[in-house]
Amino acid sequence: MNTTLKMLGALSLSLLASGVLAAVSEQEAAKLGTSLTPLGGEMAGNAAGTIPAWTGGLASNAGQVDARGFLSDPFAGEQPLFTITAQNLEQYRDQLSAGQLAMFARYPESYRMPVYPTHRSTAVPDAINAAAKTSALKTGLRDGGNGLTGFTDSRYYAFPIPQNGLEVVWNHITRYRGGNLKRSIVQASPQTNGAYTLVNFEDEVAFPDNIPDIDPSKAENALLFFKQRVTAPARLAGNVLLVHDSLDQVAEPRMAWLYNAGQRRVRRAPQVAYDGPGTASDGLRTSDNFDMFNGAPDRYDWKLVGKRELFIPYNNYRLALPSVKYADILKAGHINQDLTRYELHRVWEVEATLKSGERNIYAKRRFYVDEDSWQIALSEHYDGRGQLWRVGEAMLLQHYAQKIPVYALEALYDVIAGRYVAVGMANEEKMSIQYGTQASAKDFTPAALRNAGVR
Repeated sequence: MNTTLKMLGALSLSLLASGVLAAVSEQEAAKLGTSLTPLGGEMAGNAAGTIPAWTGGLASNAGQVDARGFLSDPFAGEQPLFTITAQNLEQYRDQLSAGQLAMFARYPESYRMPVYPTHRSTAVPDAINAAAKTSALKTGLRDGGNGLTGFTDSRYYAFPIPQNGLEVVWNHITRYRGGNLKRSIVQASPQTNGAYTLVNFEDEVAFPDNIPDIDPSKAENALLFFKQRVTAPARLAGNVLLVHDSLDQVAEPRMAWLYNAGQRRVRRAPQVAYDGPGTASDGLRTSDNFDMFNGAPDRYDWKLVGKRELFIPYNNYRLALPSVKYADILKAGHINQDLTRYELHRVWEVEATLKSGERNIYAKRRFYVDEDSWQIALSEHYDGRGQLWRVGEAMLLQHYAQKIPVYALEALYDVIAGRYVAVGMANEEKMSIQYGTQASAKDFTPAALRNAGVR
């Protein structure tokens, strides 16, 4: 670790010990949009010329959007520069994560990474860029990093100029997701032979600044409201999950309720947090694995390892095309790597170590966060013996028409058991994600669950 990072680490520890981390100075914040992108990535490319400078991201007319909202691939004509395989990975080892190396070791014959030219596609609306700068000037950490101060003036990208690993993770948690949305997606947990059953979800997400009738006292510490209805298979259809996510989940823990269609009852669901089992995932992911990481960060000590250049999933439009079927994507061991796209990008590397006396099935975790979008691209999860257990890959792409960085899907691989869970696919659904949806506070109450679960 270089001297600068050591100094930052010492400063971060001292400030965390005092309970509050201050926002950056106006002089530092002025770098946003000059030497840094508006969201805090390095504006310049790398010295080797393999990562270009950021020049505004992908244009909103970069491709076509069909009548159902599906995007065309603006890079469809490009060919891979090279493909990394188990046979040639040694020459690329320095630009691969430990999780990727584990995938090559587990699946030496089938796992491969087609590497394409790097495009720094991330772009968000001007208002979100302005909000990020407000965050830089006003937002701080409180309660040992478990909550945020001064954040309700901006609501996005809490720390575009992060000083420690926890602030990097908060950027992922508070990133722009396009506002209120509805989507129909599927999840699958293939067996070792590739056989799978699709689980269909209908998700609704609403944010406090886009809920006109929300109680102001409830909006102050609210991050988002999430409702998920299972529509298939028949044995699960009608079950509905409701989550109220708070900014400080220690001061005000996540509230979750589950409507069980078989029992026709609404119950509190405290297990929908931390390492509680992920919905219908066959035990292959935890609640906080969803969206690569979500929820309260309080059970871990977070360390900023530094910045690296890694080959990460990027601009994965092919994986989201409606012409590609779920059967084309879901294969034994891992998704179909022929449909994937990797590019060289700079990432923040953050390591989380379970605190003494705390409980989680993951004793250590490592996240690699894209510098431009603040999306977690790769993750690694270690068991109590220190063995690498699960490897996460999020297939990033830019929704150019709406200016939203999103995932085509996210996959979590159990490199010990040889199985995985993939969630977020929408290729065969009637509509792609619908943004700008209307929301009312009464839509996200326990009383609304029974109506949502009617088959």
